Amino acid sequence: MLSRTADHIYWMARYLERAENTARIVDINLKSLLLPHDDERQRRTLRALLRSVELEPAFAAKHGEPAPATVVAFLVADRDNPSSIVSCLRSARENARAVRGLLTTEWWETINHTWIECVEQLASDALAADPHAFLEWVKSRVHLARGVSIGTAMRDDAYYFSRLGTFLERADNIARMLDVRFLDIEQAAADGSPDGIDEFYYWTSILTSVSGMEIYHKVYRDVVTPDRVAELLLLNPAMPRSLRAAIDDFCMTLDKLKNGASAECEREAGRLRAELHYADIRKIRAQGLHAFLNESLERVYALGNMVSRTFMMSAS
Repeated sequence: MLSRTADHIYWMARYLERAENTARIVDINLKSLLLPHDDERQRRTLRALLRSVELEPAFAAKHGEPAPATVVAFLVADRDNPSSIVSCLRSARENARAVRGLLTTEWWETINHTWIECVEQLASDALAADPHAFLEWVKSRVHLARGVSIGTAMRDDAYYFSRLGTFLERADNIARMLDVRFLDIEQAAADGSPDGIDEFYYWTSILTSVSGMEIYHKVYRDVVTPDRVAELLLLNPAMPRSLRAAIDDFCMTLDKLKNGASAECEREAGRLRAELHYADIRKIRAQGLHAFLNESLERVYALGNMVSRTFMMSAS
């Protein structure tokens, strides 16, 4: 496969996954704002949301202090924000159009119609009328696009590059989201602000944002605790959106695409996979969860650069 073609497919998948991840985290933060908050707590929640998608400086430069409606509009509907949901869906569609001949008709039409419907919904003020319904629609459309690709695409390089992009984006998202969330919780605890109900809601909201609440109770059958949340979302291979599951899937997909130039990427991915396999959450917590997550993010970013150097003409 031509490197530029691989680049389009890989980034098509990354942008779709990013749109879903943003929809998930915006939705759960909107729900958390329904709890009783003073103004400072609300601002802290909104700043944490912006940090989790690395957009706090960009938002501050454009809007100043965060407010719920402004933050949601910035993360969902702002076309000048390249990481907003609307921008991600537009970029996914543009990349898909560039390789339309390699996608099944159903795959292409799902992505194309998602973009068209997104524009129509935003023009009709669907976001303002019912943000939860709009964000659920985004998640369902990305689920549909992913399902159509799995159900209709030939298992060739195009399919595997789309999977590679999906899993790397997922790994980046879960590590980043957990890092920001745990730091936010620790800061709230240091300020003496959260009570038991608030703290419980923090942990359950993290699980809910990655569809992990039911899985948590199947695995632990007990109350929600910080260590168990971290263990499930970092180290459990049976949790589809855990860091370990994403890296496992990335490595298995990379094996389908390996070539004479991919040894470095395979080696680094395999090393990270092995370390996650043998990691112990108690040791991670004792040594510092932030340090572990920060290092994981750096390594996931490095893997993305290696994928670009190995298979593609340039990173997008």
